[in-house]
Amino acid sequence: MIIAAVGVVFTAWFNARGPDTVDRISGEPPIKVGHVAVDYSAQDTALRKPVTDPGERALLLGHASGSRRDAVMARHHWAPLEKADITVVLIGNRSSLRIVDIKPRVLDRKPVSDGALLVYTPAGEVDTIALSADLDEPAPRFAAAEDLDTSYFRKKQIDLKRDERVTLSMSIKGKAAYYEFDLLVTVLAEDRTEQITIEGPDKNPFQVTGTADAYRAYYALSPLGGWQPISRGQACAIERKIQKIKGC
Repeated sequence: MIIAAVGVVFTAWFNARGPDTVDRISGEPPIKVGHVAVDYSAQDTALRKPVTDPGERALLLGHASGSRRDAVMARHHWAPLEKADITVVLIGNRSSLRIVDIKPRVLDRKPVSDGALLVYTPAGEVDTIALSADLDEPAPRFAAAEDLDTSYFRKKQIDLKRDERVTLSMSIKGKAAYYEFDLLVTVLAEDRTEQITIEGPDKNPFQVTGTADAYRAYYALSPLGGWQPISRGQACAIERKIQKIKGC
């Protein structure tokens, strides 16, 4: 009878807290990153250096699949212009936890990219961004769109249970420089505070760059796919609608 009772108590404990103990001993993080993406589809982007290799230019101009073309741009440090829209899905990995803070952490800061500008033609409204941060500030922090003067996580936290998901849509601004950054998440689980780092797609840093006074190359989307070279004047004609290029 005593053995049976101990077995019942152990089973109840293991069902309630055992998985947490196993995950903690094995080094499993309290949250997992289920998905991370940067939206390049609705705004201008810039490269740090022009694409001069003939093979890479052929890929850029459309003679390749989208993934191969994106790989070329990634090698040239493709960065959204002035604002990176990021989507992250976090998954709880404890019976109960609280996300108490998320901060963008600058890893590298350089002059704005001027290798090439890739111009998008505006195509209507984009989705509202839930959280916003500005890397030009001395201590960047996230704020809600309706209250940009107050740190979001100073007033609110995010509670998750095991396998529960939360989707975060974040807008990271940067106009003064080219930035590489990641996201530092502070999690409270079982009265222990842990920090988790969220990196960009393919485990590379996120990137955003300010607008240069001029670029060494200009491109616009081609009706046949890929990108087509255009002149600065043509780029300015497109950009006057949204007043992005300096001096246009």
